[in-house]
Amino acid sequence: MYLLFEDAGKFLAGRIMSESETSSQVELASGKRQKVKASHGVLRFESPEPATLISQGQLHASEIDLDLAWECAGDAEFGFADLATDYFGEKPSTVQQAAALFRLYEAPHYFRRAGKGRFKKASEDVLKQALAGIAKREAIQAQTDAWTQELVDGVCPEAIREQLYRILFKPDKNAAEYKAVVAASKQAQLGPLALIERAGGIGSAFEFHWQRFLFDQFPKGISFPSVSAPAIDTAALPVASVRAFSIDDSNTTEIDDALSVTGLGSAQVTLGVHIAAPGLAITPDDAIDHIARERMSTVYMPGYKITMLPDDIVAAYTLAQGQDCPALSLYITFNASDYSVIDTVTKLERVPIAENLRHDQLGDVFNDAFFEAVDAPSPLPTWGNELRWLNGLAKHLKAQREVVRGKPEIFNRPDYNFKLDKPNGADALPTGDETVHISVRPRGSALDLIVAEAMIVANSTWGQWLGQMGVPGIYRSQASLAPGNKVRMGTKLAPHAGIGVPAYAWSTSPLRRYADLVNQWQLIACVRHGTTAALVAPFKPKDAALFAIISGFEANYAAYNQFQNALERYWTLRHLEQNAITVCDASVFKEDWVRTDGLPLVLPVMGAQGLPRGARVRVALGAVDLMALDVSGQVVERLDVDGTGASASNDTDVSDDDDSETTAVGLQIAIDLTEDDKPASDVNAAGEATKA
Repeated sequence: MYLLFEDAGKFLAGRIMSESETSSQVELASGKRQKVKASHGVLRFESPEPATLISQGQLHASEIDLDLAWECAGDAEFGFADLATDYFGEKPSTVQQAAALFRLYEAPHYFRRAGKGRFKKASEDVLKQALAGIAKREAIQAQTDAWTQELVDGVCPEAIREQLYRILFKPDKNAAEYKAVVAASKQAQLGPLALIERAGGIGSAFEFHWQRFLFDQFPKGISFPSVSAPAIDTAALPVASVRAFSIDDSNTTEIDDALSVTGLGSAQVTLGVHIAAPGLAITPDDAIDHIARERMSTVYMPGYKITMLPDDIVAAYTLAQGQDCPALSLYITFNASDYSVIDTVTKLERVPIAENLRHDQLGDVFNDAFFEAVDAPSPLPTWGNELRWLNGLAKHLKAQREVVRGKPEIFNRPDYNFKLDKPNGADALPTGDETVHISVRPRGSALDLIVAEAMIVANSTWGQWLGQMGVPGIYRSQASLAPGNKVRMGTKLAPHAGIGVPAYAWSTSPLRRYADLVNQWQLIACVRHGTTAALVAPFKPKDAALFAIISGFEANYAAYNQFQNALERYWTLRHLEQNAITVCDASVFKEDWVRTDGLPLVLPVMGAQGLPRGARVRVALGAVDLMALDVSGQVVERLDVDGTGASASNDTDVSDDDDSETTAVGLQIAIDLTEDDKPASDVNAAGEATKA
């Protein structure tokens, strides 16, 4: 006697060796013996052989028309043998009974299981819904299979092209598009990004990096809603008795800081730091504030930028030359002989902006030689005397900070300017094919130093003032320069050891950084209300909204910096391609990594093992990968050793800055690639104060 039984969702059959009221001992065809509970046995039979019964039963089961079987079944509960009788006729064979059982078991949408070998047919409405769901799943699977085959064949379906960045970085793993990419990747034995690139789903590497950034940070696009700039009541603002000037790059439109110098030639000289005052018109929670808070900062990249505020809003409050511009002004009066501070005062006023200087145009005029020649006449009719005094003040302020820091700031690595030849116009978004020109801009140049130190003293002075008034602000602080002490943002006054100041609150760029706009609102309250400012300032101590702003600002600012670094690396690699650069000179800055001369490029190399930090080498470059922003190299020559192998130069001076470098964009493809995001950190004072 044989027994057909269910085991873990499968049907097996074997010879009954022994049995009791609760179980049977069954021997399978393989010789294995298995204990079967009485509740799991469904059919006893003498013939055919168990293997034959199962194979023939499954064959006949596939021939049973489920719709006809459903029609044959009554509304009452029934057994599989009953269905076999109704479907096959009176006295169905053992094989036909098994076939009925198998078919009923595999069609739960037609027949609900009601116990051991017992079933009940589904209602008509339930069956229609189930069949519709099955048809839908089959259609989706067919579509998935078709997309999979297209990808394997090197064609990117339009549906996948439209969902490309969601599939790669934030996928719905139940979506057909995602499943198609996963299946095609396995079949083609390619990573998902390489697969989609081969299939033509990505127009260019530049488009990929740009669209990926927009997907992450600007999913709704970069256009602004329609808003108008509120007017500032200028009648309530006195006109300052100064002539101010700004110093920016030629492409800077958000001119939010300017300087003035009065009292030259007397015993007391006053520095004026004048900051654009959008905070006089924009108020917390108004329409423009919502725009600025969502973006948190202007995004910079070579040849393009995404501003924090719409152009017409910026134009309404920028410090444009030839106008009396509303400003928040800090006046610091110094002793002319030793630069000691005599007095500080903050005012809300209109400041005459005499000129917008552009240091990329004036850097060759007001250069180090001009400032070192104390008695030399100014090369231009204006500003020479003011800039010469500001240069002396900047050097003094920097020296004071370095005493507090405990070590000097070293600027032995240059900054770089990127200029793109853009046939579609200066304001057009680059396509990635433009010719790029990269030039060196030495860090710590005279004009940079003047602006940096002026902004540092303003941010430090205003940060301390907020603390004295009991008004919270957004501070950047660093406990010490010891390893592991990173720059942090908070609402309480604390020293910034990296800069060497007792407090540092970003306040000098309210048109391009939201933290500065928030601090400006707090400072305006201090100017207007004095000792009662804490009662009326927009943000109160321990305000949850202020902590939320800090959290959002840090996240956005780090993401924007990472994107800027990635795009600068992209254009550096394009520069290599456009100029057919295959060999470059470099310095080793840590094991197996070098920093190239004349370009903002670090890369891993072979052949640098054991070389000291600062060793000079010549590197043969490998292939450039613009998608991964990657290039590697091979050391082909040591440049700083003589014929005996000894070092020919002791010039191993390297930067005092952190060794961390952006080497590539982290392709966080959610399918199978991950990389930790590393937030940007403050490196030096000039980096804190100058514009990107």
